[in-house]
Amino acid sequence: MNLFLTVLEIVTPVFLLGAIGFAWVRMGFEYQVEFVTRLAMTLAVPCLIFTSLMRTEIGPAALATLSLAALAAYGAVTLMSFLLVQFSGLGHRTYLAPIIFGNTGNLGLPLALFAFGEVGLGYAVVVFAIMAILSFTFGVWLVSGGGSPVKAIKEPIVAATLLGALFMWRGWETPKPLTNTLELIGQMAIPIMLITLGVAVARLKPGRMGRAVWLSLAKVVICVGAAWGVGLWLKLPPIPFAVLVMQVSTPVAVTSYMLAEKYGADSDAVAGLVVVSTVLAIITIPLTLALLL
Repeated sequence: MNLFLTVLEIVTPVFLLGAIGFAWVRMGFEYQVEFVTRLAMTLAVPCLIFTSLMRTEIGPAALATLSLAALAAYGAVTLMSFLLVQFSGLGHRTYLAPIIFGNTGNLGLPLALFAFGEVGLGYAVVVFAIMAILSFTFGVWLVSGGGSPVKAIKEPIVAATLLGALFMWRGWETPKPLTNTLELIGQMAIPIMLITLGVAVARLKPGRMGRAVWLSLAKVVICVGAAWGVGLWLKLPPIPFAVLVMQVSTPVAVTSYMLAEKYGADSDAVAGLVVVSTVLAIITIPLTLALLL
């Protein structure tokens, strides 16, 4: 019973904020997703990442190990996802990136914060940053054939990660008034990302639901298994181990739908994956947390 209540306390704020965004749209109120997403991804999230890394009390060695673990986990997920898509006869441009890359921002960061506190958030930011770099390079290449490392470096999230890592390594801190301002901006990232996720899901028109169900379940098995195996292999401590598993196994991100729409992949199929995997997360995330806590 105590474990059930603990898991409920962690996941309830996440899904309630998403439900607010969902209900907001269903009631006919206006919500500028493009503006809010740009605000979050170019200002709020970079500030959150920078201040989290700058003020983290996690040792550089531990962060380096987690970074290696994240890269290894995503490598294993990529290999298994490729085999799944290949043997299923599905289109690589449409299905491969959504299966590999999860919603480590909108869902992963708040889950880590609610489950493991500021320390967990610090670890989650590292995994999120690595995922973002891979998504903006390898992920775009999968969908369009035109990904570029230079484009990734220009992303505010990547720049904030590199700058935050530098400050953490050197032990620097910004002046207190600036730090307070950056932290205040960063604090709005998690709630607006969750609300925007609910809005985006409410507006999606999913397609191929049967296929989306079994692919979403396969994604959970692949991602949990890969992250769990890598965590055991590298002998990660309990909190970074749990954060790695939770981050890598998050459901399909709305950005996967946006990329599919932009580069001419089957966006309806990806929309189905987003909706189904997010709904299934109501069950899979508490179950995964129960195994980790």
